[in-house]
Order: sequence, then structure tokens, then C-alpha cells
Amino acid sequence: MSQKIMTRQEAAELVKDRDTIVVCGCENLLLPDRILSALEERFVSTGHPRDLTDIHPVIYGMGENCGLEHFAHEGFLTRSIGSGFSFLKTSRTSRLVRENKLEAYVMPMGTLYRMLQNISCGEPYTLTDVGLDTFVDPRYGGGKFNSRTTEDIVSLVNLGGHPMLSYKNPGINVAIIRAQTADENGNLTLEQEPVSLGIYSMAAAAKACGGKVIAQVNRIAASGSLPPKRVVVPSILVDAVVVEEDVPLSGGRLNFALTGENRMPLGRLERLPLDIRKVILRRAAMEIGQPPKTVNLGVGIPGFLPRILVENGTMDGVTFFTEHGSLGGVPGDRSNFGTNINPTALMDPTQVFQAFRGGLLDLSFLGCGQMDRHGNVNVSSFNGIVPGCGGFVDIAHKTKKLVFCATFSSGGADIAVEDGRLNIRQEGRFFKLVPEVEQITLNGRNARSKGQTILFITERAVFRALDDGLHLIELADGVDMERDVLAHIPFPVTVDECCRKMDAGLFV
Repeated sequence: MSQKIMTRQEAAELVKDRDTIVVCGCENLLLPDRILSALEERFVSTGHPRDLTDIHPVIYGMGENCGLEHFAHEGFLTRSIGSGFSFLKTSRTSRLVRENKLEAYVMPMGTLYRMLQNISCGEPYTLTDVGLDTFVDPRYGGGKFNSRTTEDIVSLVNLGGHPMLSYKNPGINVAIIRAQTADENGNLTLEQEPVSLGIYSMAAAAKACGGKVIAQVNRIAASGSLPPKRVVVPSILVDAVVVEEDVPLSGGRLNFALTGENRMPLGRLERLPLDIRKVILRRAAMEIGQPPKTVNLGVGIPGFLPRILVENGTMDGVTFFTEHGSLGGVPGDRSNFGTNINPTALMDPTQVFQAFRGGLLDLSFLGCGQMDRHGNVNVSSFNGIVPGCGGFVDIAHKTKKLVFCATFSSGGADIAVEDGRLNIRQEGRFFKLVPEVEQITLNGRNARSKGQTILFITERAVFRALDDGLHLIELADGVDMERDVLAHIPFPVTVDECCRKMDAGLFV
């Protein structure tokens, strides 16, 4: 048996005190959770390894006692650098961040992937204009997520008259990744996995720094039996292989359709009930206009937009492109966010963000935690949760039209669609329109200066952000403009002279 094949406990011994580790995974997709669990067991029983720095381009693990939650012990991590932490208020890691027991930095997902590529090339810095005038800009906090986090990891530089963000590239001691198959030499393939999540760049970055690469896999193949074109990470980059045969493939019951092994009839997708979410999505779909269009969808309400197109029979010419690599098809359920049913291509996210930075996206339908009078948007830190930005900053950087989809209020709202109109029984505790956002994830002024369109679509009204402020451009039938809309906006809003009724067909 190859010396690279070992138990998860043996692999955990390769991580030393004060190491910097990079970990793959998108929520529960391609998650090397057995290795992370072994690391936690070792720390709990021995106190080592301790004072680690964790780097993660994507939130990995979503739920109790998985992914990043394994590190939720004081002293286990000293610092965490990622595109986010958790959407869950029950997250123990997020609690450590809020309680100042862990240094926490958030960076755009695409910048993190680019940083890994640069580290693998031996480059000392990562330069980018993605994130200027947002919370990752040192003038707006430099991505620091609590008061314990004081060191500057990004600076503002001027190159030929152009402002740029400059990140100092860290060294990486260990990459912890996952694949489906390893041969006896350590070559890795992903034949039945729907995502690759930058595992080659992670492995190459660790090796460039003289570090170790640990891979969790489902099975072992004989040496020389893997088709060369399928090898995603070659054996020269792999130091340890942990075989966990009973770990299910990413995507669960939809795996066959997410990987392109077979195509699933889209008629099997469940139709959405007629509620305020469907109203928002129907109105958002009207913004697609004349195809062809390349479209990205954010977490939350926007992820269900393709169901509307399938229901209406208007999918032709619309290509959905996720930041995690699926091109074409339609997004699966929320538990598989970042994958598409019936994709036409599966790409590595390092390639995807190249396309996004180049302006390939025509539209992005995104969630919205808060929007203010300037058209600034916050999705990264609000109402007591610290989800971070994920790929939002990269996606919004050059998308031609940005359509934010959210309920007008949240937290206990009770609003029904009845008899072709809205019935607002109870407002939520939190209103999305605020005087100033808690954190700038999208700078409205910056976006408008680049010629980008910014719309905010809710169940009762539609707004457009312009240089002179927010404009109310549509209102739902049966909604009182003053009582149900303007009274809940704590700043002046321009009501357009041509403000019209939202299409009645949205509500039936």
C-alpha cells in the first residue's frame, strides 16, 4: 500500500501549531469533513494543533458540528480569512467572531482564489480593483470583522493613476482538500463531483510554500488506471490520502444531474406557490428582456428565479453561470447552492472569476440585507449575523445590470397574496431600506460611475438607485404608498412622475 494512504488521525498529525491551512468546500459540497473532525478530536484531547490560521475562499460546512464549526474552540484558531463565516445565527464560529475571540477577515471570493494562484507562482502580492470603496477597502475597514482584528492585510496603492487594493500573500503550510478518487500514487479525480472549488490552486499554493497537501477521497484506484484527462490534482502535489468510502457524493439525489452524467426533465421541478417570493421573482424575470443573456444568481430568493422561467417556458437564450463553476442548466435546491441541474460545462471557479472580472455577466439577481439612500447595499454583516460577502463583490464588480431581490421587511412579516393583490397583515421587525448601511458590500456611487444599473425589487414596490437618490418607479395594486411604503423608509425617496402599477399578472 502506498505510503501516502493513511488514516484521518495520521493525517491530522501533519498539521502543526501555528500553521496556516487552506480548506476547500462550498457549504457541504466537496467538504473534507472527516479530516476536519479528526483535527478537532486531536485538539480537544491534546490541545494541539493550536493557534492556526484558516483560509477559505468559500464558507465550508453549513450546519452544526461540520466544516468551519470544527474549529469553534478558543485557541484552536487565531485567525480566519475567508469570503464569509455562516448564514446561521446558531454558528459557534460566528459567535467567536462577535465575541472578539478570533481574528476575522473577509475578502471577496474571487480575490481569494486569485491570491492562491499568485501564491502558487511565488508572487508576494495580489493586486486588484475589485472591492474598491467597499468594506474590504482599507478606507472602509479593510475587511476586519471585529475589534480584535487590527493588523492591516490590505493597503491602497496607486498604479499609473489608478487606485488598487494590494494584499500581502500569506504562506500556506497545509492544504486540506477533497476529491472522489485517488490512485495509489495520489493522483486525484472528480468524475462524479459537480464542483472543483480551486483544489488544484490550493494544492499548488501549499507546495510552493513547502507545505503539505492532504486529500480526503471516496475510493482508491490502481496506479496508472485513471485517465490522464480526468486528473485534476497530480500526485506530485499530494502528500497524504485519507479514504472515507461511506461519504456521500456532493448533491445527494441530484448528483447525476449536477455532474452532467444524465439530464433531468425540468418538468419535475416543483412549481413555486403563489406568495410574495413568487411575486418578486416574476417581476425580476421581466428584467431579463431580450435574450441571449448570461445571468448570475445570488443566495436566497434569487436562486429560485429559473423556476419562473421554466414555468413560463422562457428559458431559451438565458445562460445561468454560478461562481462555483456550473454553466448552463438551472440551479438545484438550496442545499446544493452553486451547482446547476443539466449544466453544459463545469469549470473551476478560478476560471469563472476571470470571466466575471472581464464583464461577461449581463445581469445578476442578488439578495439584499440592507440598501441605503445612496444605493449602497449590505449583504455581509447585518442584524446580528456575519455571513460575509462570498462572491458578491466580484459578481457585482462589472455586471451590467444589478437586480436586488428581497422582501420589503423581514423578521416576523406576514404578507399574503390574495385575490390578485397583497394583504399586509403584519410588518417585519427589520426594514431593508435604511439611512446608512451597516457595511458597504456594494458602493452605489462607484457602480453608477461604471454605468451599471441598480434596481431593488420587493413584493410591494420597485426602486431604482440614481445619482440623486432612490426613486420609486412601481407600486403594487392595493398598497398605500404613504402608509405601506414611504412611512417605513427613513429618508426622502423620489416618486417618479411615471411611477406605475406593478403588473397585475404578478399577483395571480
